[in-house]
Amino acid sequence: MAIHYRCRHCKTHVGSIDHHTVNAAQLGFETLSNEERQELLSYKENGDIEVTTTCEDCQDTLERNPEYHTLKSFIQ
Repeated sequence: MAIHYRCRHCKTHVGSIDHHTVNAAQLGFETLSNEERQELLSYKENGDIEVTTTCEDCQDTLERNPEYHTLKSFIQ
C-alpha cells in the first residue's frame, strides 16, 4: 500500500509515501469526519490511498487571487 497526494486543482502528483514508512493511522486520517474522508481520500483496489490536496503553485495562485475560491475550477 502507498499513499499518493494529488492536487485537487491541477491534478499534479504532489508526492507519495510508501506503506513501509508510515501508515494511514500515523497520518491522522482517523481524525477526519466521514464527510472529510469522502472529500479528501480515495481508496484504490490495490490498497493504495489517494489524498486530495493543494499543490504549492495552486496555493500561491489562490492566495494572489482569493476570488478563485468561489470557482469550481480556475485551471484553464
